[in-house]
Amino acid sequence: MDTNAVLDVAVQALLVAAKLAAPVLVTALVVGFVVSLVQSVTQIQEVTLSFVPKAIAAAIALVVCGHWMISVLVSFTTDLYARIPALVGG
Repeated sequence: MDTNAVLDVAVQALLVAAKLAAPVLVTALVVGFVVSLVQSVTQIQEVTLSFVPKAIAAAIALVVCGHWMISVLVSFTTDLYARIPALVGG
């Protein structure tokens, strides 16, 4: 296994991790921004008011994008297992 193969697998793994994390993180970011905007306008500073909507939105994002996330992860894992003989030089 040479350095280029290791770097290629590492880059692909990082891209898959970013793709899988993006729906939940972007949803939490948008909901957090909206809630903080509402908090600053109404001057209500309650910790649970910012946490609960983000947790609910993240759960909804997981439910909505879960099937796609699993299929991307299975596809990456299948491709990685298929590349094992070439990676070890066999």
